Amino acid sequence: MLASRRGGCLGGVRTKERALTTTALIAIGILVPLAVCLLLSSLRAELANTNAALVLVLIVVAVASLGSRAAGLSAAVVSAAGFDVFLTQPYGTFAIHSAADVQTTVLLLVIGAAVTELALWGRRQQARASEQHGYLDGIVQTTGSLVGAAPSRTVIEHVEKQLVDLLDLDQADYAPHADVDAPVLQPDGSLTRRGQPVDVDRSGLPTDTEIWLPAGGGQGQTGGFRLVAATHVARPTHQQRQVAAVLADHVGAVVRQEAMGR
Repeated sequence: MLASRRGGCLGGVRTKERALTTTALIAIGILVPLAVCLLLSSLRAELANTNAALVLVLIVVAVASLGSRAAGLSAAVVSAAGFDVFLTQPYGTFAIHSAADVQTTVLLLVIGAAVTELALWGRRQQARASEQHGYLDGIVQTTGSLVGAAPSRTVIEHVEKQLVDLLDLDQADYAPHADVDAPVLQPDGSLTRRGQPVDVDRSGLPTDTEIWLPAGGGQGQTGGFRLVAATHVARPTHQQRQVAAVLADHVGAVVRQEAMGR
């Protein structure tokens, strides 16, 4: 009960912190473009409206890069409104007499919104890539820590489970001998079938046959893994396939150690 209450309190605090952060970012998205518009209004005689609009686009980009859609859209709206009020005639009103200024104001709003979405998309992609990289590093480190500290059967079973999750397989089993006719997952993460490369990103892993993943960088005496992805098309990334090869190499090292100790 106490843990539940603490968890609830922590969740409430985090929610409040996120709300405060969002509020602060929205405030930045409103105040910064407004301040820039006021500054640009003092330079109306020296600065063309199109140049002023470009400056405001840069401001929207800067605010959007902070990672808040609300802040980026606020900056886009305030920039367009400020451009209208402070930089187009008649000054101090929302009326616009020039068709060119109307187009510039509309474009400023549209471009600002588009830039915000692009910035958020880029941040999401970067976060996903970072998350996957950390996940893959964790797999390799965890498996590496077992080498030399656990029996080979324990390491093999661990790697079998990791390979199924990592490559989206139906099954992965260690075998002491290779199937010479099977496609081979190479140490560099590439896949070859009868000596010809297979485009895994496009066509996925073969579903009509097992795949051979050699342990120990392809040295036959250390065996390898028979990989099965027959019930669906699996498309592990090149980095995931490279990690799979590293895991198999760990198993090869354990098998060699045990063979030398006999």
